Amino acid sequence: MYASTSRQPPVAPLYSPAERRRRDASIWTIVQGVLAPVQLVICIVSVALVSRFLLTGDGYAAATASIIAKTLALYAIMITGSIWEREVFGRYLFAPAFYWEDVVSMLVLALHTAYLAAILFGLLDAREQMLLALVAYTTYFVNAGQFLFKLRQARLERSSAAGQSASGAGEVVR
Repeated sequence: MYASTSRQPPVAPLYSPAERRRRDASIWTIVQGVLAPVQLVICIVSVALVSRFLLTGDGYAAATASIIAKTLALYAIMITGSIWEREVFGRYLFAPAFYWEDVVSMLVLALHTAYLAAILFGLLDAREQMLLALVAYTTYFVNAGQFLFKLRQARLERSSAAGQSASGAGEVVR
């Protein structure tokens, strides 16, 4: 038997110390922290209303209103997220630390916008509109998963950095 001696290459930290300070000082970090769960709740309610419509044919207006509310929440989080990214990383979108999250966010935004275009211009029938909304929501859940992964990564980095500085300098870690 051979023991594996290969090591994983070191992973670049999500934030430099300066970026972490800017992130922690930004009001937009708090705004994102509030908007993200609000958007999630709106989406879950909307999925229920869209599903009800698809299963029963009832509740088209409620489902449509919920999709519009979800889309407006998405626009709000995208705009404020871009401002946050600019404050923290110096660019509005596609900072290396969040590149793939931003790519998928663009797809989420495009699908939600396509839904709005479909209802505004009568491009799809009611069932097709609802199916488009579910496709948009599926990509949203993938994107939310990406961001939750990054949140966890940032917390692990913070814990690791705090542990290293505490062991090296005799500090108490809270």
